[in-house]
Amino acid sequence: MGTFKIEGGHRLQGEIHPQGAKNEALQILCTVLLTPEKVTITNIPDIIDVNKLITLLGNLGVKMQKNGPGSITFQADEVNVGYLETEAFKKEGGSLRGSIMIVGPLLARFGKGYIPKPGGDKIGRRRLDTHFEGFINLGAQFRYNREDHFYGVERTGRLKGTYMLLDEASVTGTANIVMAAVLAEGTTTIYNAACEPYLQQLCKMLNSMGAQITGVGSNLLTIEGVESLGGCTHRILPDMIEIGSWIGLAAMTRSEITIKNVSWENLGVIPTVFRKLGITLERRGDDIYIPEHKDGYEVKTDIDGSILTIADAPWPGFTPDLLSIVLVVATQAKGDVLIHQKMFESRLFFVDKLIDMGAKIILCDPHRAVVIGHNFKSQLKATTMSSPDIRAGISLLIAALSAKGTSTIQNIEQIDRGYERIDERLRAIGAHIVRV
Repeated sequence: MGTFKIEGGHRLQGEIHPQGAKNEALQILCTVLLTPEKVTITNIPDIIDVNKLITLLGNLGVKMQKNGPGSITFQADEVNVGYLETEAFKKEGGSLRGSIMIVGPLLARFGKGYIPKPGGDKIGRRRLDTHFEGFINLGAQFRYNREDHFYGVERTGRLKGTYMLLDEASVTGTANIVMAAVLAEGTTTIYNAACEPYLQQLCKMLNSMGAQITGVGSNLLTIEGVESLGGCTHRILPDMIEIGSWIGLAAMTRSEITIKNVSWENLGVIPTVFRKLGITLERRGDDIYIPEHKDGYEVKTDIDGSILTIADAPWPGFTPDLLSIVLVVATQAKGDVLIHQKMFESRLFFVDKLIDMGAKIILCDPHRAVVIGHNFKSQLKATTMSSPDIRAGISLLIAALSAKGTSTIQNIEQIDRGYERIDERLRAIGAHIVRV
């Protein structure tokens, strides 16, 4: 397991370019299975989770041509569906949660899709029911091997379009069902669909391949099934979670940073939430400029003077992936904040590490934490810690960069799963970080 050594307390300065969006890439890459024609995808992030999915596609027989950094042309004209029933696939597919999204395309085009119980972050239960209920609604037969934790769906004949009301606005669930429905016979209507920018990107890409999806950007999608799809070229958006991470980093280290080409129209309420924490950020073209916060940042209370509450919600609400960042940033704010993590029950359990560093945090229950800000009057102190998941890992890294002394973060593969060459990019703006 790799380790980061971080000497904190240094001001950073310069420009940083966000990588391609991890969560979009995991959806977009699976669409290549829907057509035998060539699909070129650009701005692919070079991170562990995405590279695992690319390897999985290669093992399924998808041909690939690397065109340059972050650009690959895929062609799925000779897919080996038999690979799905091998021991190698059970091991490989189980190590990546994003592998669940190959099931919809495989079911639609080849008549069957299997997946071992997917891995990923240990952030509580992450149901797969929405995915499989959607496939069953389209006419697929479900099978589950309880001993091997192996899921499968199969169809006889073509999938049939139908109306469905999702029990939750699952992003990956919506993506999977959409990818199955585009090749179904007739009309599929999905209500309570996820509508985040990455899902919109998926729908736009599918439409450019010949799909007929309307309602993109809303929670009501209508899909007219087509016989087949063609190739296309698609560019992945910048990663909004990484952009939020850099905003938090700049505030905590009181650094002057410009985040380049952020696709402002796809950031939703992210800038607003950071402004509620008192952080100054300016829109300069399509960049975000964060000045040096010499005097810190003061939390804005609610209109009636009550404590500010920041909670996650399905899009266009605040993404749960940034609550860990907000929590860390709040430790040095002037004022108090209640963080309410509604969507996952184990994502706040990393706060004990921040408390060890001197942060004032009261963990009320698995979903809520009250943060009492230091207003930079007391610097966090360095410590040794381990990264439990991607977002907690980057939060601990931000805390370490602001702390007094040298911190050690172990299990950094968790951070590498979601952040591309993060140590190199941080050193480029003045961070004292070494990968051991």
